[in-house]
Amino acid sequence: MAKRETPEINAGSMADIAFLLLIFFLVTTTMEVDSGISKKLVERTTTKPIVTIKERNIFEVSLNHKNELFVDGKIMEIEDIKEAAIKFIDNGGGIGSPIGDEREGGKCDYCKGEKNPESSDHPNRAVIAVESDRATEYGTYVKVQNELLSAYRVLRNRLSQEKYGVSFTELERAFKDSQRKDDGLRKKIETIKLSYPQILTDVNTTSIQ
Repeated sequence: MAKRETPEINAGSMADIAFLLLIFFLVTTTMEVDSGISKKLVERTTTKPIVTIKERNIFEVSLNHKNELFVDGKIMEIEDIKEAAIKFIDNGGGIGSPIGDEREGGKCDYCKGEKNPESSDHPNRAVIAVESDRATEYGTYVKVQNELLSAYRVLRNRLSQEKYGVSFTELERAFKDSQRKDDGLRKKIETIKLSYPQILTDVNTTSIQ
């Protein structure tokens, strides 16, 4: 009886199919992206300028190991911090010039705040300092930062609407659509940013009770 030969399997087509499946899964699979905050870091300098900041111009925000939020030493809910920050930044209680600029400044004629002499002098003098405990949850820290950034956005949108008839968000979108080439839009954006500069800083992480 003749020995029957076992037919060979063509593996070439299987390799093609496997390669196509790999491409399919790479294209269709969604990657989980960690949440974060977009921040421009300060450039490193060899000299450390000495800047004196009045206590009333500092908005102190602290997060302890229990994720409890304290503002100027008083406990506060996260959903309330945006309004508190707006009130502080927009107070306009004195004369201001950018921090580090010793030239005589002026009063804030666009601020809508209470002009409380115990609160910030001017938006370009108002500093928000955030201190967090080493055990603070990152998600809580991000929520607080987002609320504070939202406070600046509210004030910038309001001023832009008053000056130019459009919100600051719309100005930025139009500038982006122009491939960042429209000098008129650029100047308007710079004016709003200078009126409400984002002075938000992180204090060294410590153990907060």
